[in-house]
Amino acid sequence: MDSRRKEKIHRFVDRILEEPIIVSFSVLFVLSLIVVGLSFPLYLSDTHDFFVNILAEAHGMIFDIAVIGILIFWLTGVGQKRARIRAYQDEIDDFRMWESEEAAFRTVGNIKRLNRHKIFNIDLVNCHLSKTNLNYVILKGANLNNANVSNSNLIQANFESSRMNRANFENSNLNQVNLRRSFASGANFRDANMIKANLENAFLIKADFNNAFLMEANLNGANLTGTNFDFTNLYKADLRNAVGLTVEQFEHVKTLYLAQFDDDFFQKIMKAKPKLVGK
Repeated sequence: MDSRRKEKIHRFVDRILEEPIIVSFSVLFVLSLIVVGLSFPLYLSDTHDFFVNILAEAHGMIFDIAVIGILIFWLTGVGQKRARIRAYQDEIDDFRMWESEEAAFRTVGNIKRLNRHKIFNIDLVNCHLSKTNLNYVILKGANLNNANVSNSNLIQANFESSRMNRANFENSNLNQVNLRRSFASGANFRDANMIKANLENAFLIKADFNNAFLMEANLNGANLTGTNFDFTNLYKADLRNAVGLTVEQFEHVKTLYLAQFDDDFFQKIMKAKPKLVGK
């Protein structure tokens, strides 16, 4: 019988300890009994001064809640936010170099969560992001070197000043993407849709735009040394102030109709390939 009672008592204690609310109310109840018991004589003998002291303490409690409580709440929120951000970044690290659909979708989910926390310069080196939806994401200053973002949607995504050397964007939809001042040397943009893409002042050394659609793209001031434009559609593209351009780079382009060049280079194109700038 004693053993059963002890077992019931242990279960009861364990249940209380497992429930924070029950523990809090239990502590409050016990302390209330102690305080009320010790203060009861004062209720009878010195009622006026006792209530004056209670009111003074009440004002102090309000001050504590207003100042200390709010400050602690704010600091706790900041700490929790940083912990969440760290968790998202750690999960991206966990899936790095894992080439699977699950890895791609989990990484994209973490990118979007980080964006909601205003975190844009994310480390995505060697990440697998193929066949995902990255429309409208912001990755300003991010590092996507060697990342695989092929067959993905990146409409109006913002990669300004990001690093994406040797990244793979093959067959992706990058319409109106912002790649301004990005570093994309050796990047693969084969068969990509890049209509109205902003590549102003981007470093595109030896980048591959084979069969890409760069209609109305802004390549003003870009470094295009050794860039491959075979079978590329450059209708209305802006190539003024571009660095490293040669006439040979446009040997096999689909069209340069209404494309903009610096005057001296335009004369070279007109002389060597007059049909390219016509309809």
